[in-house]
Amino acid sequence: MPDLIASAAAAYAEERTTPFAGSLAHAAAWTETHTGAADMASGLVEARLLEALIVAGGARRVVEIGTFTGVGVLAMAAALPPDGRVITLENDPASAAVARRHIDGSPYGDRVELIIGDARQTLARLDGPFDLVYIDAWKADYPAYYDAVLPKLSGRGVIVADNLFRHGLALNRRSDDPGTRGIHEFGRRVQDDERVHNALLTVGDGVMLVWRRPPDAG
Repeated sequence: MPDLIASAAAAYAEERTTPFAGSLAHAAAWTETHTGAADMASGLVEARLLEALIVAGGARRVVEIGTFTGVGVLAMAAALPPDGRVITLENDPASAAVARRHIDGSPYGDRVELIIGDARQTLARLDGPFDLVYIDAWKADYPAYYDAVLPKLSGRGVIVADNLFRHGLALNRRSDDPGTRGIHEFGRRVQDDERVHNALLTVGDGVMLVWRRPPDAG
């Protein structure tokens, strides 16, 4: 029964969330039809959450780790001001090629820079500060991504990490799965880091928000 309630609640939330339109809707529909792994793309509610964070925080420089077919990056690019930029990192050339087609078909494609390669190496070369960092890539590397981006996060910046529940696998604290262990270590590292505050939201497959600890905050 709890799973049924959660599924109904997720459907209810989507019904009351602004739907995708235009090139973003096309990218989401293509992903649903052609990949067999639509859950790897940003869902509707999560994409609108990213949009809200960009608008509310006045973000201008964004990094996405894990492009897949481009749904997330298109949602974020549309929310940026005209001079805003989002750098999206993808290790798989085939996924990058699909994302490139979707980016080129978007009116906001000029706000996107797509870089192909190992995100850990690319992050080491990128200069901050970044106003928003969206992590949705290789789960075993989440701790490494966190260590790489936190020093480059702006004072009002936010890190958004997806799949903290890992479709329920993360609830098994003794799991030997490398990706699940990466999620566990990421969560522990964030939770123990006195430089930040964080909140794990029950949006989608679990979304962690991380931001710099305000001065004198409790």
